[in-house]
Amino acid sequence: MTYTDEFHDQYRAALLGYLETRNEDSLTVGHELGRRALQEQISMLDIIENTFWLLDDLSRTAPVDRGTALEFVLQTLAPLDVATRGFIDGTRRYAQERARAEDLADRDRFRTALVNSLQEGFFVADEHGAVLEVNNAFADILGYGEDGLPYTWPQPWLVDREGTYAEQQRVREQGSAEYEIPVRHQDGHLAWVAVSINAVRGPDGGPDVYVGTIRDVTARRAFAARESAVMRLATSVSVAKSVAEVLEITLEESRAAVDVRRVVAVMWPSGDGEPTVVVAGDPPESNWRTMAAELRGIFQDARHQLPLTAKTVEWPESPGKARGLVAMLSGAGDVALWLELASPRWVSAEDKLLVTMLIGHLSLAIQHVRQFEAARVTSLTLQRAMLPPMQPPPGFAVRYEPAVPPLEIGGDWYDVLPIDETRIGVVVGDCVGRGLPAAAIMGQLRSSARALLLTGAKPAVLLEQLDAAASLIPDAYCTTVFLAIIDTESGVLEYSNAGHMPAVLVKTEAGTPTATLLLTDASSVPLAVRRNETRPQSAELLTPGSMLMWFTDGLVERRHESIDDGLARVADVLTDTVGLPISAVADAVLDQLAPAGGYDDDVAMVVYRHPLAPLHIDTVATAENLAPIRRALTAWLQAADVPELLAADIVLVISEACTNCVEHAYEGHELGNMRLDMELGEGAIHAQIADSGSWKPPAVDPGNGGRGLPLMRVMSETMDIENRPDGTTIDIVFRLPDGEGGKTPW
Repeated sequence: MTYTDEFHDQYRAALLGYLETRNEDSLTVGHELGRRALQEQISMLDIIENTFWLLDDLSRTAPVDRGTALEFVLQTLAPLDVATRGFIDGTRRYAQERARAEDLADRDRFRTALVNSLQEGFFVADEHGAVLEVNNAFADILGYGEDGLPYTWPQPWLVDREGTYAEQQRVREQGSAEYEIPVRHQDGHLAWVAVSINAVRGPDGGPDVYVGTIRDVTARRAFAARESAVMRLATSVSVAKSVAEVLEITLEESRAAVDVRRVVAVMWPSGDGEPTVVVAGDPPESNWRTMAAELRGIFQDARHQLPLTAKTVEWPESPGKARGLVAMLSGAGDVALWLELASPRWVSAEDKLLVTMLIGHLSLAIQHVRQFEAARVTSLTLQRAMLPPMQPPPGFAVRYEPAVPPLEIGGDWYDVLPIDETRIGVVVGDCVGRGLPAAAIMGQLRSSARALLLTGAKPAVLLEQLDAAASLIPDAYCTTVFLAIIDTESGVLEYSNAGHMPAVLVKTEAGTPTATLLLTDASSVPLAVRRNETRPQSAELLTPGSMLMWFTDGLVERRHESIDDGLARVADVLTDTVGLPISAVADAVLDQLAPAGGYDDDVAMVVYRHPLAPLHIDTVATAENLAPIRRALTAWLQAADVPELLAADIVLVISEACTNCVEHAYEGHELGNMRLDMELGEGAIHAQIADSGSWKPPAVDPGNGGRGLPLMRVMSETMDIENRPDGTTIDIVFRLPDGEGGKTPW
């Protein structure tokens, strides 16, 4: 039995079953038989013919419901009907497509026409990134057409090679990617394109091919960049505090938006004089005289154009292509701006619109900065006038560093006031607030402190009295003050602190730092604050060469940092600079502690180095004592930081003078004493050698001797000899080089 006979037997059985039951299950069997007939390629005619003969045989023995039999036949034939209609439709579509393809004589021409009809740029690249095929839209967008194919990696239109390479790697890994990149058109102008790229697997395991499209989104990006740049520029320049800062902001914002290489501003003075030139970017311009004559001519011509309008300046050798744009930022014609493009190119309407908007904000910013600079000069002049004279007593260095930016006058101050021949008063204070009110409080408190210092009272008493004065001054509440009195002869420092920063003391021995102390004793609440205790007072003994520094909190306070870290930095800098002149120490502290952006609060500072104690030697005038005198003198000169060669000369001269005392002062008499006094003065060392004997007259022919006194005169600045019946005194002065002597010009 064949599979066809088997099918027909099952079909007859199913039809008889449906005629008997007439239910859905029996009808479903007919549909399944139809699908089987489709698979086994049994024709519909065979099924209809078998159905006809079966019904004819059945009707001979009993009546047959032919309508019911027809339902079963239709259910069986339904899958065959669907397949037949699908085949007919497919054949029809195939015929249509074949007819279209046959109408084209060249299938490559059809593909080329299809690709070039796309409005988006189309390209094909190989596995190495080389572009092998482009369409007309691609050439319109980038300026690079079929003539230059293939375009190997890196292509001439790429601006951000690293970013583009990273996107290509993503395509290799993921098979597709969409991104936006900046590109350089063949004519030089900057554009933005949206790239969509997909990897196509090579046939038969060959290398991948990459197919993609590009769409020009320069207008959209330009609009977004213009809005963003204008917003950022308006926000940034509103807080700029110098013309240079305004130009730096302008350069950064316009570099990406307009592709600017540098920005140059020229400001003409109100009277006669050379214009001021400020530049951001490369190459720099040092001044108006060294500026290229062509650029000077552009600025001079710009003074006659309408303000707040940008004029395009073209390259003579490339007509139509812009070199840059120039604009006047003020109606007075005294501020001009030059935006120099990175490369000659066409300037679009979007570029001009952006530049026009930028110029409006820059004009306001330049006016704001110039007003600010004038206010800054006025503020600093007033602040300096309120501070004490800039020339402090010997051994002191004072500094006032205004905050950056110093829009308002601060309330920080210092004062160094000689009270009598040996005592010097030091006051460093900080008033709450800023501006003229704080300056007024500072001026009143400084004057009060000066007057109180002259009374000669102790520091604690002076602060008690200054408390009373502060309570009568409006808004003097919470002013901090460190008040100290130094006895330069004894080295005793007495102090009292009203809520201020502690002073830093670096002790030394023979010019070498031995200890660093924070003077935290004698601390109490700020001025005009209610308290129950009297002001405390403390004292400290200063060793020769020790350095002491008072300052306001602007020197050490930093955001997100402990104040102890700032105090430690002060101590480190003082220790490292202990060998410098006192003025250099003050400069080093300000330079090394300054934050990257400058001090954000005013800094008032006083630095003091305690002078070296005088050298006194009183001994018997014998030859055995000359060597100890030389050793003591050498150590004293080293502690005074006298240069080695000069120190050797001084030791030689003093040794010769003492030798004369030994050899001539007491000849023929009982031994007597000789006395040596050495003192470090302002830029000089004063020496005195004295005895109580009488020198014999010098011989007419001294032979090999008698050359000591002429040698002493030559090697010293001045020398005076006083001969008396009761003794001889020699006064000698040695001049020190500038900046030497006790590590500062005393």
